[in-house]
Amino acid sequence: MAEEENQIQKREILQNEENEEQLVLQFMDSLHNYLSLFDAFSSTLRQGWFDLASARHSMGASRINSRLLDLNFHSASTTFNITNFDGTQPSFTLRKWISSEHETAQLEDENKQPQDNNEATIATLSNDEQVQKEQAKSLSVFGILISPKLRDSQLSFEKALETLVEIANVRSSLLYSFHQLHQEVEDTKE
Repeated sequence: MAEEENQIQKREILQNEENEEQLVLQFMDSLHNYLSLFDAFSSTLRQGWFDLASARHSMGASRINSRLLDLNFHSASTTFNITNFDGTQPSFTLRKWISSEHETAQLEDENKQPQDNNEATIATLSNDEQVQKEQAKSLSVFGILISPKLRDSQLSFEKALETLVEIANVRSSLLYSFHQLHQEVEDTKE
């Protein structure tokens, strides 16, 4: 009887050690992803600023400056959503290039499921066309002939924004892993 209890205790100890090792690996993997994404974010942002400076040089300082921007209130074309905020690990999503006139229609499209692959493809093409229209509309402030570097700058800043959302998700995962690891260590101390 004592041998069976010892074996059960040994199995429990081994299982706890495996759980702790798994949590440590998950934490370290999240930390690695977090640092890698920060490096990618820095690179993308640097490229965006470089492209913007290059566009300003080629188009002239009078065509790319803050005086051209309309400082009136506008609805956001890009939104940041938080899901699963019930105390567990939250998740963050980015909705880009949604004009106020198409936002309601797009929300309705997201709520209904496509009947077949053709509908899904048409919805994707329509969405891509809408994104291109909104991107062009945002650059129209700078005139008709837009420098390719200005478009590249816009894409770099969009990519940086997407990377920020990825960083937020990885940070959420990192904090969740840390909390689980900390809880596991506290449980084994007791």
